[in-house]
Amino acid sequence: MKIISINVATVGNLFVTEAGEAPRRVPTAFDKKPVAAAVRVTRLGLTGDEQADLAANGGINKAVYAYPSEHYAFWSAQRLAALKRDMPLSPGAMGENLTISGLLEDAVWVGDQLQIGDALFEVTEPRVPCFKFNVRMGFSHASKAMMQSGATGFFLRVLKTGMISAGDAISLRAGPRLQTIRQLHEQRCNGTQFDLF
Repeated sequence: MKIISINVATVGNLFVTEAGEAPRRVPTAFDKKPVAAAVRVTRLGLTGDEQADLAANGGINKAVYAYPSEHYAFWSAQRLAALKRDMPLSPGAMGENLTISGLLEDAVWVGDQLQIGDALFEVTEPRVPCFKFNVRMGFSHASKAMMQSGATGFFLRVLKTGMISAGDAISLRAGPRLQTIRQLHEQRCNGTQFDLF
């Protein structure tokens, strides 16, 4: 288990076009780009990273977003099917701060702790995508595909600040082991109709 890439972005604009309307500007920090140097982890996230919508992202319980690189092949296939062209995805494309390998949603539990570099994180919850994910992926059912597949990634709380770098190993310390990220995602989806378009 390790970090493949550390990705950050400042708040910019996403232009959303709806049928019959002029494009509107939506603030977002979705356009995460890899950084080569070590990054400082603070209680509220990574130095150099911002969140535009603190109700959905950021804060103590969603300070850092981790996404398994193993899901990238799924998203490449989804985009090829929807857009009829191959459009490579680079780390950060899911809006994640940490592109990771070796740790999927069914193997990480709410409350597990992840030691990475000098920093210590606690797994909190799966992601629920919004319409911005559809726009960034280029097709209208991307958010629905994330919810149906369970390829959500997960948010992290920062328990100990410190420095992290791409390539750092991830050491997992078991928490109470009551519910995996996938189980929590499925519980939230059970009987719930998500309007993600």
